[in-house]
Formats: sequence, structure tokens, C-alpha cells
Amino acid sequence: MHNAAFGVLGMDWIYVAFDVLPGEVRKALEGIKALGMRGINVTVPHKGEAFTSVDVLTPEAEATEAVNTVVVEDGRLVGYNTDVYGFRRALMEAGFRPLPDKVVLLGAGGAARAVAYAIGTSEGVEEVVVLNRTEERAERLAEEMGMRTGRKFLPGPLSEDALVEAMDGAGLLVNATSVGMHPDVDSSPLPSAEVLRPGLWVYDIVYVPPRTKLVRQAEGRGAKAVGGTDMLVYQGARAFRLWTGLEPPVEVMRRALLEALGAR
Repeated sequence: MHNAAFGVLGMDWIYVAFDVLPGEVRKALEGIKALGMRGINVTVPHKGEAFTSVDVLTPEAEATEAVNTVVVEDGRLVGYNTDVYGFRRALMEAGFRPLPDKVVLLGAGGAARAVAYAIGTSEGVEEVVVLNRTEERAERLAEEMGMRTGRKFLPGPLSEDALVEAMDGAGLLVNATSVGMHPDVDSSPLPSAEVLRPGLWVYDIVYVPPRTKLVRQAEGRGAKAVGGTDMLVYQGARAFRLWTGLEPPVEVMRRALLEALGAR
């Protein structure tokens, strides 16, 4: 995405991948300053370690306890979480606005933290039900995000009974688990698709494949469903703007991403 964007804008920049071992993130971040780099992205499993290794945290990074974008500003490492912006923008572009007053969130891991914060700080949302296979993790996330956002977060297990109860009155279902991601393309995070209905919005943050089993289930039940491609595009576009100060060529980035995904 980024190299395609640099190319179309005629920029003498390049985006490359570096393998960094766990425990070495702080050294790697100091290295980017020494090398005169403008910034980097951080992916799993290093987002938490990056969170504790930067000099300055933005509110989104602090709330999610994860850094996925670092910018070198005046010799300091500033940590951002662009997943929050990416998710919000993807919902908006999909026509999911205004958000319903009740949302059901599946998952309580790192990705779910960004999604939970984005939902909890969105206008119109009053209640978020967090369901996770390990209920204790759902409880911790719900308690923390409730305190951070001032919205009602309710935890529960990711079971069929709990899902049926949670979906009563909900207008948006978000999958923030990795269930359904390649190569496990025949799996769905739902114990039963019977909870899906016409008029419901469904967002699956999984982007490989672009149309997951959950998306297909939702469409088959008359719901409006979207996969995670645009979240990935818009979090990248946000990082591009932070590094360059320029307007990101979003459509160029999206085409590059879809071409890369198609090659898998």
C-alpha cells in the first residue's frame, strides 16, 4: 500500500519490512532514530512492547495499550494506534452511521481493544456487549473500557445462549477475533447464524479472505456485512498522513492491497 502511494506521488520514499525479535523492540525503535527514519508500523506480536518503548503516547495508544505506528518527531518516538481511526472510518464509509445505541463485540484481544475504544467513543452508542470464549478477558476489557469511555460495557461468554441474549436490540455486530482468517476460511465466530437478521449491520475485521464465512452468513440472512479490508486501508492511510503530512491516495492504496491479497 505505502510503496504504491509513494510511487503515484513521485516520492523518494520506501516502505520495507524488518524482522525484530521479542525483547528487542526498544533497541529497534532507537535504531530508527539513528538511521534517520521518519517512522514505522508495528505489527503482532510487538504492539504491546512498542507501547512501553516510545517516548510519547497519543490518547488512542494509551487507551488501547498498543502502538502500531511510530513517528519520529523532534527526536522523540511518538506512538499512535491508527487501528482506532481505521475502524471508525471503515464503518463510516460502509454507511454504518450513526452507530446504533447497542453494539455486540466478539473478542477481547488486542484488536478488540482498539475496536472497543473506537465504539465506546462514538456518538450514539450507549451499550456495548463484549463476548469472548474466555469470559474473564471479556470482563477485564469491559471494565476498563467502561471506565475509559463512560459508556456501558457488559461482558459475557461467547456461547450460543449469551449471543442470543446479547443480540436482542443490537444494531451492529463486530467480529474482532481471528476466527475465519486464512487458512481457516470455513470457520465462523458465531455458535449459530440464527442470530443474524435483516437490518443488522455486521463488520468483520478479518481481511484475508476479503469475504469471510461470517460475511457470507450475514448476507445470506439479509444483514449488511462488510469485511476488514477498509479498516486495514484506512489505518494505513492514517499512518501515511502522520509520516508525510500529505493527503494519502486511498484508492491507490486499496488497489495495491487487493492485488496483494489476490496473490495469496
